[in-house]
Amino acid sequence: MRSKLLFNVFVFAPLFLSAQSLVLDGLVQDIEQNPVPFTNVLLLKATDSTFVSGSVSNEEGLFKFEDLNTGNYLLKASFVGYEDAYSKPFELQESLSIPVIVLRESAQFLNEVTVTARRPIIQRRVDRLVFDVENTAISSGTTFDILKRTPGVIVNQGTILVRNRPAQVYINDRKVYLTNDELQQLLEGFAGVNVKSVEVITTPPAKYDAEGGAILNIVTSKNLSIGYKGSVDASATVGILPKYAAGTSQYYKTDWLNAYAGYTFNSRFDTKTDEGFIEFFNPNGSTKATWDDLFLKDTRTISHSFNTILDFMLSEKDMLSLSANVLHTPKADSDISGRTEIYDPQGRLDSLYTTQSRLENQNDNLLFNLNYERQLGENGATLTANANYIDFTNDQSQAVATRYFSPQGTLLNANSFNTLPTQDSQIYTGQLDYTGNLGSWAFEAGAKYSGINSNSRQEFFDGNGDINAGNAILNDNFDYTESIYASYFSFSKDWEKWSIQAGLRGEYTESNGNSRTLGVVNTQEYLELFPTIYLMNNPSENHSFGLTYSRRIERPRFQSLNPFRYFLNENNFQEGNPNIQPAINNHLELSYIFKSKLFINLYWDRVDNIMNRLPFQDNENLTIRGVNTNLNYEQQYSLDLIYSEFVTNWMWMSANTSLFRMQNEFQALESDGQDYRQSITGFYAQTQNYFIIDQERTLTATVSNTYISNILSGSYQYDRPQYALNIDIQKTFMDGRLIFNLSSEDIFNTNNIPLTSRYLNQNNSFFAMPESRKIRVGLRYKFGNFKLRDNSRAVNAEEQSRLEAKD
Repeated sequence: MRSKLLFNVFVFAPLFLSAQSLVLDGLVQDIEQNPVPFTNVLLLKATDSTFVSGSVSNEEGLFKFEDLNTGNYLLKASFVGYEDAYSKPFELQESLSIPVIVLRESAQFLNEVTVTARRPIIQRRVDRLVFDVENTAISSGTTFDILKRTPGVIVNQGTILVRNRPAQVYINDRKVYLTNDELQQLLEGFAGVNVKSVEVITTPPAKYDAEGGAILNIVTSKNLSIGYKGSVDASATVGILPKYAAGTSQYYKTDWLNAYAGYTFNSRFDTKTDEGFIEFFNPNGSTKATWDDLFLKDTRTISHSFNTILDFMLSEKDMLSLSANVLHTPKADSDISGRTEIYDPQGRLDSLYTTQSRLENQNDNLLFNLNYERQLGENGATLTANANYIDFTNDQSQAVATRYFSPQGTLLNANSFNTLPTQDSQIYTGQLDYTGNLGSWAFEAGAKYSGINSNSRQEFFDGNGDINAGNAILNDNFDYTESIYASYFSFSKDWEKWSIQAGLRGEYTESNGNSRTLGVVNTQEYLELFPTIYLMNNPSENHSFGLTYSRRIERPRFQSLNPFRYFLNENNFQEGNPNIQPAINNHLELSYIFKSKLFINLYWDRVDNIMNRLPFQDNENLTIRGVNTNLNYEQQYSLDLIYSEFVTNWMWMSANTSLFRMQNEFQALESDGQDYRQSITGFYAQTQNYFIIDQERTLTATVSNTYISNILSGSYQYDRPQYALNIDIQKTFMDGRLIFNLSSEDIFNTNNIPLTSRYLNQNNSFFAMPESRKIRVGLRYKFGNFKLRDNSRAVNAEEQSRLEAKD
């Protein structure tokens, strides 16, 4: 405790420092009183219009100048697609807030058709890439669809990747506290029209938890005006089987209250086909047998999500927010049928077996949030307090029956069993953040506590219905507790040609995992420091150079620690590992930007003890298992290029490419535990083309292509390149009140590809084929003062993403 106290005193000492400076601030809006973010604002001398200083408006349209001298000035605001705007000359004698600067859209002509220019969709900031999707055809779908079309984002086998590694998802700077499947359900139920932009933060600053790799921060629209609005929407998606969604959102705002409530109902019928291959070996390396697997999985899911937010303006400087996010999934039931054919070394059918499995799942995820924000002084300092309570429950049952046959179809043997796994987790978090200035430096500091209690149980019953209490591997009770004490600070400053942001985060962790039946206890206590630094140089208007470094941590998911087994059949199962250790990531990056159109990044990334699920075939007993474990390391070198601009006033395009070299090393558990190293060279390319089809801007379309040549995922590699073509079309009617959208995904059905793990005495592969080729039709009707921007946002906290469901 003494070390934690000294650490927090060290970090928070700067909080009590303060400084005064002469400040000028203001707001940039368009003619509809919407904020115009990323506007260039220049401070000029009133006498001769010579340059004094420059600033850029934030997402709220706000800008600020500091350390100014008294004198006579004027302001110039400019943004692509808008006419330049000037303030009236004014005299600065003390800190001052000037009247709103209003920008008007500029009209440009092409072939005698008037088209309003749209602001750029991709923008680069010192620590992130911003993908602006508001009012584009991309926003016509769901938020999950937007993520799949975000530059640099890959959705592979249900996992969201950035730079070939799993990414953390945030909404309005709050981490999503859902399992992978529930996250997809939430984002598929959250309308894309509520999304302003997606921020791709490859090197998160100290403010964010040190847990995880890159961050995808979904920024939703902000409220400005007083009034009421609402909407209803419905969509139907067809791949092989149908999927339906319907929802409504209601929003009301007064001078002191922002109230939002949203509800979404999802009914899905999904099918998935898996093909598998295993070559078993004799000790001398010759082939012992080969197995060909075919599995069919049909899943019916019903879910209800409810989100409500109440923002109370207690005074001009105080705001209190109460939020709740409820996801209830009463049904997620799967019927699995499988057939495995076993061949001898000469390729003759030796025997076969069939598997029938019924998997029933229901879960509830409840999140309650309390947030208080206080404006301090006149210089924009803010103190924020945040608390979260999360309750997650999951009840599951699985019945497995296997029948063995001779090549002639004679029944040789039969076996069956049932498992009843359950999980109950509670998470508590409390966080305090301060944002302000220390002299001419912007300053942030904060502290956070998170506590986690999770209990998982599994009962195993044999074919006679008797509980098998003597088998600790199959029948167990697993308890996990964790406490994390964190604090951070960061500084940033902009000069005429230089920008710097640097921070340090410290996290002290205490955890205990206890497998009661196995008698395995894993206790860990450690203090880790996580520095981040961003340095950017702008030698001229057209050129920018950057340097970035960060150190981060990845902690085990609860289900990865849980030693229970999930069975595809009695010879193929997945199991957890209570002895997994946290992984440490180091990231170094150089970047170059040309005219805010061309972005070049060269980076090195290494993760020691990276966690993954590795397949291991037991050549003696003819079984295969997936084991959650630590690899020795994984690293990659990459050269990334992004180019984006308006080709014409009615077409915008972007191209994102990456040439990378990946390498990892792990222990081959079924090969005497020797270290095995593998590497690949891969290429990734993504293009986006956005079209304004009619002169009224009511018909738009987006065409996107994604290509990946190869990637490493644990011991797996691609057998062939992956490619997907998507087209989105949006049409608005009734002055924007009614929106129709039509989307098609993976038109050529080439997104699913086989993966193979082949090394030493291991050779197995699988080909997962979920419904990737889909067509979606959707309608959304807005009523009330529908042009209001609301405070709709998903409310999430930090540790919930570690509640990972088994697939």
